[in-house]
Amino acid sequence: MRYSYHLIIILKDHKNFILIFILIFLFFFLFLFNKKKIHIQVTYVEPYFDTSELQHRPTHFDRNYNLKRFMYASPFTMDTNRAHGSLPEQYKRKTILTVERAFPYVKTRIAIIDRERLVLSPIEVAIEDLQKKTDELRLAIQQEPADPKILQMVIQGCISTAVNQGPLEVANIFLYPIMNGLELPNIHHNRLRLCFKEFTRRLAEALKRNKTLIQADQREYQKDLENKFTKFTESLQPLLLACKQSTVIETTLASNKNVKKVRSSRSFNNGTSTSATIMLTGSLPDEETSN
Repeated sequence: MRYSYHLIIILKDHKNFILIFILIFLFFFLFLFNKKKIHIQVTYVEPYFDTSELQHRPTHFDRNYNLKRFMYASPFTMDTNRAHGSLPEQYKRKTILTVERAFPYVKTRIAIIDRERLVLSPIEVAIEDLQKKTDELRLAIQQEPADPKILQMVIQGCISTAVNQGPLEVANIFLYPIMNGLELPNIHHNRLRLCFKEFTRRLAEALKRNKTLIQADQREYQKDLENKFTKFTESLQPLLLACKQSTVIETTLASNKNVKKVRSSRSFNNGTSTSATIMLTGSLPDEETSN
């Protein structure tokens, strides 16, 4: 079926992307009672690589040539229809598309042959955002020739955030309950701790690099950034230390829960024997038991 251009409705607002799923659900209803209009959601995609594929694509050219998989992300919240919410409520849905032929190609539109969806939990969304900030710091540090304005803008966005969802707020929300013993750490908490460790290291490198680039009139500005970084690390350190200690304790307890099977057999006077299997769960005692 062909449609005239004035009968096609394009949803341009990316914040209303979740509405596309409602439209898909109601597609047959709309098709039966209104065959004259269709709805199209326009969004952008970026190349998608898994960890193993990135190892085989080390250069910029490799990561922009022979592309068959693309990804777009859609933020959402579970309990409301809002796309964006607070840090503990923020989820993200990643849709990975596989096309029939690799880009670049002689055609600008290629059919999609596979679709995969991944849902990130709030702490996974926070980890991904922190990794992006760390990458921005790394690129700003390694830029040649160095651009002080770009470097200072990235540093300012990391330690002088005016909003309530900066890196320190992420640590307070997801790591503070562990420090108070309200939650047990899991693999995502440990990943977040390691990301903060790398983020802090890159931030210190950025401040050191910026110190070599500034003029005399920016020394007070540099001192202010260093003071904010010191306060940031002082507030962050107890959270990271508590998470590390809790992770070590949890790992030790898990490794000590050994399950041993002790099979014993007894012979009776009638020549028959019986065997029993005993399950021992927990750590082994310090003293050795004699047979």
